Amino acid sequence: MSDSPILVTKALTKEFKGFVAVSNVNLSVQRGHIHALIGPNGAGKTTCFNLLTKFLEPTQGQILFNGIDITAEKPAQIARRGVIRSFQISAVFPQMTVLQNVRIGLQRQLGTSYFFWRSDASLNKLNDQAMALLAEVDLTDFAQALAVNLPYGRKRALEIATTLAMNPELMLLDEPTQGMGHEDVERVTQLIKKVSAGRTILMVEHNMNVIASIADKITVLQRGAVLAEGSYNEVSKNPQVMEAYMGTSDATLSGAHA
Repeated sequence: MSDSPILVTKALTKEFKGFVAVSNVNLSVQRGHIHALIGPNGAGKTTCFNLLTKFLEPTQGQILFNGIDITAEKPAQIARRGVIRSFQISAVFPQMTVLQNVRIGLQRQLGTSYFFWRSDASLNKLNDQAMALLAEVDLTDFAQALAVNLPYGRKRALEIATTLAMNPELMLLDEPTQGMGHEDVERVTQLIKKVSAGRTILMVEHNMNVIASIADKITVLQRGAVLAEGSYNEVSKNPQVMEAYMGTSDATLSGAHA
């Protein structure tokens, strides 16, 4: 697998009426890696995600994907390139079955993405692909369950499956374990590790145990700027990072939540 960066930002900056939410951020996400974006609340992590997917326009700076400048592109163009984002709040259709949710993600392959009035039978040809994706996220037994009835952790697994259905080259995961109990956190952490094979993941995550167990590289933001970068071992021992999270350079980052 090539070790060249799949995503690069150069001096990425976002100002809101004089407030600098993201300041001069230079990111380099290596192909095939799980890259974590962490930092205290208000550090600019979600704003960064919004800039990368063009839900927000940068005030200045560049975004390069596979070496191509995508700074001026619209969200739909970026998604077509294979940059697919899953949101902090679970985004599935609650009154559809688990299988139907994944089929909608696959539907664009038929060129009928916006033809919602077509017969459901037209999507049956996608069932095998959908079931394969459900197997990948351990949801085979839930295929005919309504999404609304899934336990919270399984809903996040479904969201990852629908993201995978879009055939992402780069997956952006926004706080995938937020609000979960320990058992669900462990299941989703292992799921992210599993689906990362052959893919690149950039994730915002508060749970340091999750970051420690799966992230290849970590970028720490504070007040919109990059404070530190490196492996978990390097970042967790950085006095500036400890102070940003815990208020003291003598603190430990292990298990901390921002």
